Amino acid sequence: MVRYLARRALLLAVTLLIASVIIFALTRLLPGDVARLILGREASEMALANFRQEFGLDQPAPQQYVNWLVGFLAGDWGRSFTGTKAPVQPLVVGRLGNSMRLALMTLVISVPLSVGLGIIAALRENTWVDAAVSLLSLAVVGLPEFVTGLVLINGLALGVRALGLPATSTVPDGTLADWVRQLILPALTATLVLVGYISRLTRAGVLEELRKPYVRTAVLKGLPTRTVIFKHVLRNALLPTITVTALSFGWLIGGLVVIENVYNYPGMGALLVEAVKQRNLFVIQAIVMVTVFFFALANLAADLLYALLNPRIRLE
Repeated sequence: MVRYLARRALLLAVTLLIASVIIFALTRLLPGDVARLILGREASEMALANFRQEFGLDQPAPQQYVNWLVGFLAGDWGRSFTGTKAPVQPLVVGRLGNSMRLALMTLVISVPLSVGLGIIAALRENTWVDAAVSLLSLAVVGLPEFVTGLVLINGLALGVRALGLPATSTVPDGTLADWVRQLILPALTATLVLVGYISRLTRAGVLEELRKPYVRTAVLKGLPTRTVIFKHVLRNALLPTITVTALSFGWLIGGLVVIENVYNYPGMGALLVEAVKQRNLFVIQAIVMVTVFFFALANLAADLLYALLNPRIRLE
């Protein structure tokens, strides 16, 4: 198990290194002169030269990459091009905390709901219940996030004012009531994106396990259905679901660009859109690197859970 963990950690490091090269290259391939875009068309050549020198943009691209990567690993993520030219790290870390709150709220809602629907559909295979769950899953997956968000805003926040739900979400103050009030609508919007994938995957896994001989043996021995399902079937059926759920957490950290903008929620996705509009390169690089890190970390966590639940992985 230790060797397996070491191999996965090494792969994680290599993945992040390759991602850093791609991220840096893509930001430098964006059209236009960053200094000119930030300072405006009327800026003098001296002002442009000072700006490039201040942020190291006058150096060769390989040297810029090395400086950025070394600084990033040391905790110096650069400074913002705009405003007070504040350090990037506190800005991104603050938005990361906001996105993690929304991701946690989404997982608390989506995982039990999706797994429950998948189990019910599998146990009621080829019935109206199974058809209804499948139809619902396909319908919500096909809806764009901004459409779902606008429907929830108009239907719940504006349509049912007695609920007291805000049309735009802010960071909760720490109480459970405010968590629910501020995050329920964006979390429901993200849940509708995930529920179709996770419920269908759970249904397929449960059906596959139900058809295996050990399940029939357990039933013939007289074990209660609940015991067979929860102690035997789900242990194996949920292995692929664990992987998808872990990867979904990585997506929730940095991939909620549309949802955060619909609800005006101050997360990393909204900050990324703002940084792209301003060509704020160091902010863009930091956000994408953090997102890739969480994707890779979520994948590593999924692999470890898979290995713990499946002895064959550990033996191999």
